[in-house]
Amino acid sequence: MPLPSLREQFAALIAAPSVSCTQPNWDQSNAPVIELLAAWLGDLGFTCETQQIAPGKFNLLASYGSGPGGLVLAGHSDTVPFDAALWQTDPLKLSEVGDRWVGLGSCDMKGFFVLAIEAVRPLLDQPFQQPLLILATCDEESSMAGARALAAAGRPLGRAAVIGEPTGLKPIRLHKGVMMERIDILGQSGHSSNPALGRSALEAMQDVMGELRGLRAQWQREFNNPQFSVPEPTLNLGCIHGGDNPNRICGQCALEFDLRPLPGMDPEQLREAIRGKLLPLALKHQVRIDYGPLFPAVPPFEQKADAELVRLAERLTGHSAQAVAFGTEAPYLQQLGCETLVLGPGDIDCAHQPGEHLELARIEPTVAILRQMIQHYCLTRSEDVQRR
Repeated sequence: MPLPSLREQFAALIAAPSVSCTQPNWDQSNAPVIELLAAWLGDLGFTCETQQIAPGKFNLLASYGSGPGGLVLAGHSDTVPFDAALWQTDPLKLSEVGDRWVGLGSCDMKGFFVLAIEAVRPLLDQPFQQPLLILATCDEESSMAGARALAAAGRPLGRAAVIGEPTGLKPIRLHKGVMMERIDILGQSGHSSNPALGRSALEAMQDVMGELRGLRAQWQREFNNPQFSVPEPTLNLGCIHGGDNPNRICGQCALEFDLRPLPGMDPEQLREAIRGKLLPLALKHQVRIDYGPLFPAVPPFEQKADAELVRLAERLTGHSAQAVAFGTEAPYLQQLGCETLVLGPGDIDCAHQPGEHLELARIEPTVAILRQMIQHYCLTRSEDVQRR
């Protein structure tokens, strides 16, 4: 049976729902996407290995050729939730609107897999000196469980890894970390007419937020990287919930916040600094304060500017490697010994948005760049590359 066309593959992946979300009513299996990719790559001669990470959640490792080294083309198979009423087209159907393909995952980032397949197809009749691995992970948009599992297993993947997140075809060698944290305060409710009857969790939380803002100011004085459009670490007080009535002293309050550290900032050291501010406040207000991450932190990422992969990507794209504020799976692949870069055809400005799309003009350049990367890492012996 012939392999579907590029457009047919693109449409099939978009039509396969694979939302990952912290809310159970939204969360879905990514199995339909993994099964499609495994079928197409298997027909091309790839050896396909499916790894179950959790019930209904899978990673796919598809390899062509064997031996150490080689290239990894990586991406996540899941999407964010969507509000169909805000879309002008069906989010689960590929639509061509002007000069773009529109659909959930077109940009972020199911479309990248189709372009990787298109890039390698004409090369499969040549001897691969080093392997090509196409990696599809689960739950990047929520817990990053798929990439974390790979890093924890410690199995080497390749010499270089390219993650096809939306970067406008500009190579990215740095990004900030992502920490999503929660603070819960348990006080004592009571009648509002007499403050002595309770211990206000809300007033304690007000002091907590003051300390967090103080830490934010301190970190922004101490850490700065001009390669980022926002050059300092950020801390966003995202949502707060507490109390139940104006005439009751607030007995419980919860705050969730987002912290984006720069490369060189250790998430655990940041957490220790926060804990050091919370203990005195618990004693002052006579409340209980619990603090912990909503998810394990995504570490900051930095690939050295003189790395072979960075130099190659800069030459092929015509752009110097840059930095972005959003997080990716790059630090986990880097932990497995890969030189790692983020490079994909989409634009981050339309990711997670109604009308998510991929510009048609990006398809051919992306395929050409990926094909040249495959030739560099997989069709040329490593000693020949090193002599260049």
